[in-house]
Amino acid sequence: MADVDTGSMTALGEGELRRQLADFYHLVHFMGWTELLFNHISLRLPGTDEYLVNPFGLHYSEITPANLIVVGTDGKLRRPSPHPANPAGFALHGAVHDARHDINCIAHVHGTAVVTVAGKTGGFTHNNFYGAQLIDRIGYHTFEGITLYEGERDRMVASLGDRNILVLRNHGVAVCERDVATTFMLLWTVHRAAEVQCQADAMKADDIILSDAIRESCRRDAASLNQSASYAKFAFDGQVRLMRRTMPASW
Repeated sequence: MADVDTGSMTALGEGELRRQLADFYHLVHFMGWTELLFNHISLRLPGTDEYLVNPFGLHYSEITPANLIVVGTDGKLRRPSPHPANPAGFALHGAVHDARHDINCIAHVHGTAVVTVAGKTGGFTHNNFYGAQLIDRIGYHTFEGITLYEGERDRMVASLGDRNILVLRNHGVAVCERDVATTFMLLWTVHRAAEVQCQADAMKADDIILSDAIRESCRRDAASLNQSASYAKFAFDGQVRLMRRTMPASW
């Protein structure tokens, strides 16, 4: 395996990474992006081919730093746990973690607006404030059914390429970034882009089409902000504080 680019994550111990990931799971529940007890958010353990992920069978609200499991990119448990791994998590998350060493955190969701856009031939249109930020960051993968099988791994990785968002056609989306905070920020942006696009499509009026120059300016400025570690961290920490005032952690 090639060297893993973990960036600022190298300064964090496993305990802090577990706390951040548990907070991310709780935020997805808090913001209404859960899908019963399905889907996954994974976080690489720095310098390894192992990642933290939710144990199958627990709701996102039940995730704690302690009950997160450690699996390899082959999907097999690397440490003893009373909880099983989920084969669907291995197929997508294991494949991306194995192939993209610049990526440390991956979140896969099935939000209604996201699934709606994923089922449209044109995908994201990039004609709203949020969608314009996603230009050149999205790969599209043709639906092959439930992501359970090893044979699909290479095809999903090829569909993602060097981008940070994988739209799984007729299915959902996976967003991939360097750490928990930037992944959360990107996931929020994708959700907002999809929600606004769905609302715009429901109105009996023509969309204002953004010029290529304005789209590129928006993409470039968003990319510049994304390079700031504090930008995403402020947003993530603020949402965690809001969530805890409403839904205090029990651990």
